[in-house]
Amino acid sequence: MKEKGKLSFIIAMLIFSTIGIFVRHISLPSSFIAFSRGIIGFAVILLVMILKKQKSDKAAIKENLVLLVVSGGFIGINWVALFESYRYTTVATATLCYYLAPMFVILASPLVFRERLTLKKIICLVTALAGMVLVSGVFESGSGGENQFKGIVFGITAAIFYASVMIMNKKMKEIPAFDKTYIQLLCAGLVVGVYTLFTVKSDDLVFDISSILLLFFVGAFHTGFAYTLYFGSMKSLRAQSVAILSYIDPVFALVLSALILKEHMSLFGFIGAVMVLGSAFVCDLPEKMKISE
Repeated sequence: MKEKGKLSFIIAMLIFSTIGIFVRHISLPSSFIAFSRGIIGFAVILLVMILKKQKSDKAAIKENLVLLVVSGGFIGINWVALFESYRYTTVATATLCYYLAPMFVILASPLVFRERLTLKKIICLVTALAGMVLVSGVFESGSGGENQFKGIVFGITAAIFYASVMIMNKKMKEIPAFDKTYIQLLCAGLVVGVYTLFTVKSDDLVFDISSILLLFFVGAFHTGFAYTLYFGSMKSLRAQSVAILSYIDPVFALVLSALILKEHMSLFGFIGAVMVLGSAFVCDLPEKMKISE
């Protein structure tokens, strides 16, 4: 059971790592892509729950309703910012910015969770931020200019909102993973849908067959199906295994961006990427690592 859960989790991470490649080829506004992803993902997960005859815990939903709605809205904003980051900078850089989210959680933990900032966490935090400076290309000439800067700002914005979601999820009382996910996806879709209604002009919504197919693929496969695998595998895996295996996503995203999108990463950028991912990985390791894990 544990091996099956681990395989499902790895597949989910591999799916998540490819989303940037698909979004880059959808010629629609980022907010509309995020809206569609939330609604289609919600529908797929709800269908899975119906087919599995899995009932919702209405009491738990009611108890966590405010946090569910707010965190769902933040997920939607996080998607919009991340998809915008893909448009202005490379998938690799956007992904690395996004993986600053755990560092922001660590930074907020003394205030939010009353947790002490240990020396290890401080070193990891400083290393990750220094790595992000290298990735930004500030020490290199011709590193992308204004677009690169915009992409990094959008990527860091996505990371901040995702960190906020991580904090709110920790604050929630006991609630089934599928209940939490389908409500958050619905709220994400609705919040971004309202934003799209007031900010996107009808002229911007040019639907071609390729974009429509990719849009449904991102919603159904990258969201509905991947989230089903992700949460379905959680019960059979330890928290430490989940934390470590999660790094399959950014590492594979960096590899794919180089192989498929032919995105070039300089030596400084590569060193920065290792610093960002390495510091986040080390922060997730317990003080005494169990070999059997």
